[in-house]
Amino acid sequence: MSRTDRAGRPAAPKGRSRYLVGGLRTRLVVTFVVVALISAVTATALAYRDARTAVLQRTQNAAVNDLRARVGAVAADFDVPPDQRSLSRFAAKVSEGIGGKIVVARYQDLSAVSDSLADTTSRITAELRAAVMTGDDAKFQRVQWQGMPYLVVGMPVTYADGDRSTSGLEVYAITDLRAERDDTAALLDSVRAGIVPVVLLAAVLALLAAGTVLRPVRKLGRATRELAAGDLGSRVVVTGHDELADLARTFNETADALQASDADLREQEAKARRFVADVSHELRTPLAAMTMVATVLEEDADQLPPDAARAARTVGAETARLSRLVEDLMEISRFDAGAARLNAAETDLADTVRASLALRGWTDRVRTELDEGVRAVVDRRRIDVIVANLVGNALRHGAPPVTVTLTTALAAGGEWVVLSVADHGPGLPPGVGERVFDRFYKADAARTRGAADDSGQGSGLGTAIALENALLHGGTIEAANAANAANAAGAAGAAGAAGGPGHGAVFTLRLPLRRTGEDTE
Repeated sequence: MSRTDRAGRPAAPKGRSRYLVGGLRTRLVVTFVVVALISAVTATALAYRDARTAVLQRTQNAAVNDLRARVGAVAADFDVPPDQRSLSRFAAKVSEGIGGKIVVARYQDLSAVSDSLADTTSRITAELRAAVMTGDDAKFQRVQWQGMPYLVVGMPVTYADGDRSTSGLEVYAITDLRAERDDTAALLDSVRAGIVPVVLLAAVLALLAAGTVLRPVRKLGRATRELAAGDLGSRVVVTGHDELADLARTFNETADALQASDADLREQEAKARRFVADVSHELRTPLAAMTMVATVLEEDADQLPPDAARAARTVGAETARLSRLVEDLMEISRFDAGAARLNAAETDLADTVRASLALRGWTDRVRTELDEGVRAVVDRRRIDVIVANLVGNALRHGAPPVTVTLTTALAAGGEWVVLSVADHGPGLPPGVGERVFDRFYKADAARTRGAADDSGQGSGLGTAIALENALLHGGTIEAANAANAANAAGAAGAAGAAGGPGHGAVFTLRLPLRRTGEDTE
């Protein structure tokens, strides 16, 4: 349930919300950083792939071209079929011409290696040999040997005649790729190291962008909170011509319209209050004369004809009711004007309740459960008004027995006086509990205002006046059905007031128990 002030407006939040996980600022920064990180990683991967491909392609092309050129030069003076010795010289000459790389020459069952100590068996694969034997041009393959990368290029030696048939001689050159691997690894490390500053720069830019975007949003949020707290003069400075500026202008226009409407309503309300106060005041003098005449007529009613006697008694009752209505209006006017004051003194609350019931002749109609010795600093007259209104309301709209319970209870802020008035009637209709304290509100729409009852009330102001008097003491009044009140009232010491769940309504007055020597209003 949201907090509201006495006027019913939403209360301002106690503190600004922090930009924690899930806040707009955090989401903007995270989005910027993620996008920057994905972009950097993608760019790094693409750069590494392209650089590695370019380096290997250059090395492969150079190795193939060098081997093809060198073989062509050496094979021109080479006789086929060779013996082991000539094949070894052939391999050595080819190796000398291509930078001392390991060269393997094969002719049928003969095999010669330019470096007799080199192990070439594992580096020349069967797949490459099959491709060279069945092809007519150079073939290459990258292999791993003892964890190191190598490029093996192989090609068949063909005759120089027109059909360029193969001679059966195969030449393989093994190139060490460790330098190329180190170059591409260094490039990858360099690009990877650049990701960190890119991400940091993205985070800084995100913070700057978030600040630029969120600054007007924060100002608008602050102005909205001030407006919700009752400061109708709160406005936002409009800068720029973007969507946020349009939103700020719309807010200012709305606040202007709300302030104008509020001022208009306040003026009308003030006029209405002055009118009620003036009318009530002006009615007091003629009502006093009417009351005096009605009293005389009622005293002589027994000597009048029956119709005249009935009319005299009706006039007397309605005049008394009108007098009470005028007094209620005068009382409400004093509350609205802020002129109501407490005349507080230490009071025995149990005696006050009993005196209020006896004054109105309700002692035999109301059952009481009053804790003795409950003394508090209150305005006795206003407590009498509260009791009269609550008990009178229960007698009119409830069913006997009506129970008045007085006790004390501990709650937030100290010890409280709890006075409950319960009946066994039909209870409050759904939704009435929130409106029962509104002025002139009547839960029973079928009840007429014609005949006065024994309490002289019925204007719809009684519960409103009772609540205002309770608020003046720093307390409150709550209304609920017995079934709901029984659960909540147990902790407050009023559970016994309901008499049984599901029967009747319960009005509960709660006042701070201020003892002698404490400050009063």
